[in-house]
Amino acid sequence: MSLSPCACSVHTHCTFCDGKDTPQAMAEAAFQAGVRYFGFSSHSHTPLPEDEGTTLPKDMTAYRETVLRLRAEYEGRMEILLGIELDNLSDVSPAGFDYWIGSAHHLRVPGGGPHTVDWDEAHLTACLEEAFHGDGLAMAEAYYQEVRRIAARRPPILGHIDLVTKFNTGNRFFDQSHPRYKQAALEALHTADPRWTLLEINTGAMSRGYRDAPYPELFLLREWQTMGGQIILTADAHSASGILYAYGQSAELAKAAGYAQSVLLTAEGPVLCSL
Repeated sequence: MSLSPCACSVHTHCTFCDGKDTPQAMAEAAFQAGVRYFGFSSHSHTPLPEDEGTTLPKDMTAYRETVLRLRAEYEGRMEILLGIELDNLSDVSPAGFDYWIGSAHHLRVPGGGPHTVDWDEAHLTACLEEAFHGDGLAMAEAYYQEVRRIAARRPPILGHIDLVTKFNTGNRFFDQSHPRYKQAALEALHTADPRWTLLEINTGAMSRGYRDAPYPELFLLREWQTMGGQIILTADAHSASGILYAYGQSAELAKAAGYAQSVLLTAEGPVLCSL
């Protein structure tokens, strides 16, 4: 049977973390959209007070039980995978999950607390001024240090590697063409092991109106292709309406980087399909 990238959506969020819709609603929307391999990947718990209410609790029993119940409900119609998006500052383990997405949402500041890079523009502005004295390139370099830490753990999927650019339209915080920026991003990418890790092309910020293009930038995708790395298309869906958001645009970006295939994540492991 011929498969397309739209058969798979495994970066999703529901009401167990910061998603808008229930697990049942997310699963049903995926099924109605023609998804064959659907994964729940709620945000992992962190010890940060500001993350309370937007991540899983430290005890993930209810989350596991709910996903496994839905797996049984959709058996024979759609595969449901139990995943987790593991934050770089998480205090839980990804052990016991079908897969995990390694993502850096926070950066650490010497002598200060961690800062969230994708909360909103006001938080990022405060981080820039308070922690980096207005040096946006230093802020980006600190972010990519965190990406390197999570990439070194060999996640099955490396999430939105350049998330720090979420609010950087028009180079609002730093110049994305600057050699310092590109060097930091490429060094982080080179920490990932293409034998173990898929790099996602992620449209989550597009569906929520923050960006008009997927993560990551073309130069990173081209470098990953040169490294022999494979890609997976994801929607980072926070609502039932975003399950397959802008997959066509992601496929075109992948082709521009030299890819002819992407990966579907299934219960039996990764499967290649044509873009």
